[in-house]
Amino acid sequence: MRAARALVCATVALPLLAGCAGSDGGESPTSLPPLPAKVTASATAGAGPITDPARLKAALLTTADLPTGFAPLADPVQDLGLPPAPEYDAADRSSTDPQACAAVLREVADQAPGSAARAVARFGGPEFTSIDIDAASYPDGGAAAALNRVQDTLSGCTEYRGTDADGFEVQYRLGGLDQPAVGDASVAVRLLTSSDGVTMTSDVIIAQVGSTLVQLVASGQQPIGQDLLTRLARTAADRVGAAAPV
Repeated sequence: MRAARALVCATVALPLLAGCAGSDGGESPTSLPPLPAKVTASATAGAGPITDPARLKAALLTTADLPTGFAPLADPVQDLGLPPAPEYDAADRSSTDPQACAAVLREVADQAPGSAARAVARFGGPEFTSIDIDAASYPDGGAAAALNRVQDTLSGCTEYRGTDADGFEVQYRLGGLDQPAVGDASVAVRLLTSSDGVTMTSDVIIAQVGSTLVQLVASGQQPIGQDLLTRLARTAADRVGAAAPV
């Protein structure tokens, strides 16, 4: 999971992450409001799907949209053309309980198969912060079904636990996040990921834009801030909408 990746880094260095907090940033909260009511996705919203992965990728956020200090994180296999990482003798002891909650914050295209195109962009920032955005475009009204499926997963995973690859315990808590609506329909949540006394905050907006679902995840030991998160989500939604066929 994205939050777990950041948590591993923070556990090693144990800094007080300055993050990229906005006007309402600050230390990670210890309590969360309940998840928001399920939003009604639109089966007929906007234009048809974006079927060209390169076109969808080009519509995602770039470093020019992000706070100073963020840089793209290249995928060794997809972006750099390197062979997959070798398997090691040590067993992977990662787990999630309930298992269904392992889907939380995974790329939308993995949570809801059947997309016509998918794309992802990941960025690393100061003090182990990260901003990730992924998108999946669906034919035949599939974006509405995909948003419903993602929300069903979230509603069943308000509290869960697991272990990382080395077997260390990780606890997760999921709650609501007060954010303005984005796109044709959207849901905002906050995930707290805790292990060994370190808690990472992942603020998330998942928005339906026509036939495409866009997921924005900002992680750090401090929240990103409502204003910045809203601006980034709206920028992403506007670009995806502009890239859709007329």
